[in-house]
Amino acid sequence: MGYVAVKGGTQAIEESIKRLKFERVQQGKTIEIDRIKAGMRGLIDQVMSESSLYDETLAAIAIKQAEGNPEEAVFLLRAYRSTVPRKHYSRVIESSDMRIERRISACFKDIPGGQILGATTDYTHRLLDFQLMKETDESIKDWLKEYSSESSLDQGANDAAQTVPKVLDYLRKEGLLPPCDNNDQEPDDVTRDSLEFPSTRSQRLQILTRGQTGAVTSFAYSVIRGYGDLHPTVGELRAGYLPVTINHPTADSEDEADGYYIGEVKVTEVEMLMPVTVEKEYGKKEMEFEIGYGLCFGQNETKAIAIGILDYCLEYPNDEFPSHNEEFVLYHIDSVESTGFISHLKMPHYVTFQSKLDSVRKTKKDEKQEVRS
Repeated sequence: MGYVAVKGGTQAIEESIKRLKFERVQQGKTIEIDRIKAGMRGLIDQVMSESSLYDETLAAIAIKQAEGNPEEAVFLLRAYRSTVPRKHYSRVIESSDMRIERRISACFKDIPGGQILGATTDYTHRLLDFQLMKETDESIKDWLKEYSSESSLDQGANDAAQTVPKVLDYLRKEGLLPPCDNNDQEPDDVTRDSLEFPSTRSQRLQILTRGQTGAVTSFAYSVIRGYGDLHPTVGELRAGYLPVTINHPTADSEDEADGYYIGEVKVTEVEMLMPVTVEKEYGKKEMEFEIGYGLCFGQNETKAIAIGILDYCLEYPNDEFPSHNEEFVLYHIDSVESTGFISHLKMPHYVTFQSKLDSVRKTKKDEKQEVRS
């Protein structure tokens, strides 16, 4: 790129930054961090997932600083993440240990442990609630008090159902799905080592879960619309909390009793069932199921499902469809990369543009001379 240094603009830049703050506070009001955490759960989950940093308070600060712009908030949080030392690696987390808040299956009506609807917008009418304009702290407290008294009878049942078995394990027991073998290989980390092709599955899953939610969803949608050869079904979707433990800082022991519980993270996990036709001996074709897996921070079910779709697509490349091309997908879903490159077009390109302008002028001049001759 033919950039040039812009001199003499320091004061203008400083004034621009002041103007940015003015636009945020010009109405004389501000949003407290605790209120962002309390009322913007979906946005916080999205920013934490795309930043690959699980901290609701930091995500809320980034959202406030970015004035609600998710891409800018992710940029801020990733920049902060790059300055934080990595002191520990957690032990392997088994998703079957999830403390369930929501858990459904689109494949089966009756599943072990039952369908747990939890909190979701799936069953709402998507009508604007103008009563929110009148909502106050006092009205919220009154509603919470009433809700707590109504739901107290079911609290024990909810606690008992918090940990439930995996739906697909029952299909594996019947031999309808291949067994899920444990892989002790350490996963790759794309935040420390640059992505290379062909990529590993751990790299792909990490980039997908860090991907911009809209981009990941759009690519997965294109697969179902015909730019891919796939129509999956949600085998199981679960949202809840996973316990995080680390080894003893000095003792080299994998014993469960020697581990330290340091907290839990809320995630959404999806296992997608992909019907595929497999050719057996003597040209006989049979239908089987493959698995697409998706997991992301917070409760972001659409993104988790989209990750599961793209996970399968990239596991089985197909040159006929761009959605099955790992380089095409993985390089174009990152919000920081894409937003940064598009935004850089606003930077000075004086040298390169003058060169193009000179070429256009020369071409026009040559055309006029040819006409005269």
